[in-house]
Amino acid sequence: MAFRLAPTAASEGFRLEAHDSVGSTNALALEHARAGDPGKLWVVSKKQESGRGRRGRAWATPEGNLAATLLLVPGGELRLAATLGFVAGLALADALDAVVPKGRIAVALDGASQGRNRFELKWPNDVLASGAKLAGILLESAMLEGGRFAVAIGIGVNVVAYPQDLPYPATSLHALGAECDAETLFLALSDAWNENARLWDDGRGLDAIRKRWLARAAGLGGEVAVRIDGNVVRGVFETIDEDCRFVIRDDEGSVLTIAAGDVHFGAVASARV
Repeated sequence: MAFRLAPTAASEGFRLEAHDSVGSTNALALEHARAGDPGKLWVVSKKQESGRGRRGRAWATPEGNLAATLLLVPGGELRLAATLGFVAGLALADALDAVVPKGRIAVALDGASQGRNRFELKWPNDVLASGAKLAGILLESAMLEGGRFAVAIGIGVNVVAYPQDLPYPATSLHALGAECDAETLFLALSDAWNENARLWDDGRGLDAIRKRWLARAAGLGGEVAVRIDGNVVRGVFETIDEDCRFVIRDDEGSVLTIAAGDVHFGAVASARV
């Protein structure tokens, strides 16, 4: 099966560029933006040679996994465009719900889950299944001529394989017993993006996105530890605020708002991280 766009995506003017292998779908998308591409372009591949995650970390995409980047050239503020990562998380979770039969993956019941969803969202940019990392999302931007900017929304999903040498649990769809392939998942993702992007509405619907995200949030109400520039703060995950920043209450009752950091749940939060 070849990669293809959902009819709903094609009707909204989205385009598709599919590859067997690339260096990085994000890097390629931003190259297109600098060369004048108007955006609404999906760049997809089943293999990446030099994919990356947050803070420059490597993101492995062996043959059969999904690497997908949506290139947008939005108007408005870059600050609002940064919240598109939450739109992407919701779209991917919706797509996974659509293509993975309900009996195949159980709802997780560990410290990173509220036991409500098979696919949960971990702040700021991960999708979990059975408490383990299944997918990651990376937003990158580039300034263009005329004061405009482009945003590359990179989505990497462990479809057939996952890395073994990580300091946190990871998994793949196949390891969980789901036989979905990258092409089928992307078809559903390109459809689910439209619905969630309409809800976001150029940032005007961010509060609705925030509420949907919280309904899928991993670890909400539980103990967390957040590593920020080498320091660790601990507390209870209370919510995300109106700008989608992470909000915790520490042991002394103080409320802390965190714009960036690595989040650890449950038993890991109690240990040294």
